[in-house]
Amino acid sequence: MTPNNKKIRRIAAGGMALTMLVPLLAACNSGDDKNDPKNRHTLRIGTMYGSSQDEYWFRQQYTDLFEFSHSNIDIEIVPAIDYTETQFEEPEKQQQPVDQLAKVKAIMTGANPVDVMIIDQPSLLTQLVQENLVKPLDPMIKEDKIDTTAFVPTVIDGIKELGGDEQLYALTPTFMPSALFYNKTLFQKAGVELPTDGMSWDDVFNMAKRLASGKGGKDGTYGFTFNQWGGSDPYSDVQSYVAPLKMRLYDEKAEKMTVNTPQWANAWTKIADLYKNHVVPNQEDMQAIYSSQQPYDGKQIYNPYQNQLFYMGKSAMMIGQYSLLNELETFGKNYEKLKMQKLDWDVVTVPQFTNEAPGIGININLSTLSAINAKAANPDDAWEFIKFMSGEEWAKFKSRSSYEMPSRKDFIKVRDGMSYNLDAFTKLKPVPQLSMSDLKLQQERTNLSYIDQLGRTEFNKVMQGQMTVQEALKEFEEKGNDLLQKIKLNPKGPMEGVGGDVYGGGVGGGAVIYK
Repeated sequence: MTPNNKKIRRIAAGGMALTMLVPLLAACNSGDDKNDPKNRHTLRIGTMYGSSQDEYWFRQQYTDLFEFSHSNIDIEIVPAIDYTETQFEEPEKQQQPVDQLAKVKAIMTGANPVDVMIIDQPSLLTQLVQENLVKPLDPMIKEDKIDTTAFVPTVIDGIKELGGDEQLYALTPTFMPSALFYNKTLFQKAGVELPTDGMSWDDVFNMAKRLASGKGGKDGTYGFTFNQWGGSDPYSDVQSYVAPLKMRLYDEKAEKMTVNTPQWANAWTKIADLYKNHVVPNQEDMQAIYSSQQPYDGKQIYNPYQNQLFYMGKSAMMIGQYSLLNELETFGKNYEKLKMQKLDWDVVTVPQFTNEAPGIGININLSTLSAINAKAANPDDAWEFIKFMSGEEWAKFKSRSSYEMPSRKDFIKVRDGMSYNLDAFTKLKPVPQLSMSDLKLQQERTNLSYIDQLGRTEFNKVMQGQMTVQEALKEFEEKGNDLLQKIKLNPKGPMEGVGGDVYGGGVGGGAVIYK
């Protein structure tokens, strides 16, 4: 899903939500002195991105209900990164990555600091905790007798890990989990037992091999895809696969590569073989499927599923986010109009490394993490806002959302008219974030992103049959060591014509070509 589509859906959801507010607002208005209009004050809420032009959807989603029920509080939205400040800059400057931490710190430590900071990137919360810029919420949670066991453990445990000291520095009303979606019909046709919760990656890959036809192309049947689109970026799939293992490309000082190891060779071999044997569709397979589709002539019914293998009955399993339930619901109501087959599906937990990293699942996202600025001028209202967003009434309201799952267990329910394994979305914890030292290193040496680009180049050589996995990892190590030394000397600036390879113009300065 593109960012624009997400935004459109959020706006639509916000508009629909406003029609449902009356009963909830009545319950929220307590009539105490906090609602005294003569006792007015302002609560400043910081966001990662935004602008005055699109502020309304954020208010619809997060603040209108609170502001209405607390009539003496005015909400001021303060984006750390304002789109309108960058869109008219020179292209070269627009291409340079924004130092998100610096921007967030600016609105948290300036002359008029925000009271609440809403964070969409968990690693950023870790950085703010390490720099003592946010307050621990545990004392307020204890004072107000908030039962944290009412929340999904995935959420509470995940947030505690972000702080690093088993304290809660933020809360969130919703989260975005993922699950392994599977096509029951394809399993039954192949005579393969249905998936279960708690399977390992090897379990899933072995199942996928039994389910795949092995011939690829437009007529092939595939066992597994890492996402609903399939075959888009094998190297990214490798990185997703190994994320729970916290495998390193280079050492803690970014001076020496650590890729030429049996563990990395095993990971590269497994993913490459899945693609080469058409268990997972490769780019050529996907292109053949795209080419087989009839071009849209303006008279056909628009079919948004015609290139998505799972809906086409050509992929037995895929990893998908909770929001995918919306598309499955829509598909279930319209597949006959599209002249497609009915889809008999269910979900289980995403695969995990049952020995090396048990209980950790990929693609589980904690967003809308709301924290109190340590320098907040209005900490009491800041806590009132976070408590309100994480409360039962708000959870009841947000449970109507079809794109994110409520953090409170009592409001997590199977969609009306649907039947699936709901627990699959709540059993695993998200992948741990990078350590503070790694985050700091990446900030200080933004050119380290070139190491990933080099890795993609070397993995593509394996995919194209130009090198074995061992040869590619050895070359990755050698070229990477050379590149790390150059990055150490030039951590952020342009890097061109180094050692016969062409490194693009530094930070956002163009492509990097490796030979």
